[in-house]
Amino acid sequence: MRRYAQNTKVTSDKSRAEIEHLLTNYGADQFLYGWDGDAAVIGFRHKNRSIRFHLPSANREDYRKTAGRVTRTEVQLDAVMAKERKRRWRALALAIKAKLEACATGIATFEDEFLAYTVLPNGQTMSQWVSPQLKEAYENGKMPVGLLPAWKGK
Repeated sequence: MRRYAQNTKVTSDKSRAEIEHLLTNYGADQFLYGWDGDAAVIGFRHKNRSIRFHLPSANREDYRKTAGRVTRTEVQLDAVMAKERKRRWRALALAIKAKLEACATGIATFEDEFLAYTVLPNGQTMSQWVSPQLKEAYENGKMPVGLLPAWKGK
């Protein structure tokens, strides 16, 4: 299966700059970029909401051998890893652009598109906070206490 941006020539830096430009054009008033372990981090603020995306690095060992099971040299592996890094940055740029355009077009609200990446007061994203509770709810068939307000039908 061919992956999105598999053969891109666009550098990671250019993709990051594109993301920053997109966010600014769509109304973000703060932007940050950095590293957290083996993941890149993009953060921004839009309408007083802090949003954070983690872009995980590829696992080097997953690329050590070719599809034909031939072991790559370190130089070859470095080149493949650089190519994959560029591809991942292009995918992140596409994902963010699609979310922003869906909001601008009225297909979805900002909250709908960015809820999972919204940073809570404790520093976790909404996804990090709710995922264990969601898993538990599906396992035991009961709503987590405090996850959602009680629904009152009309």
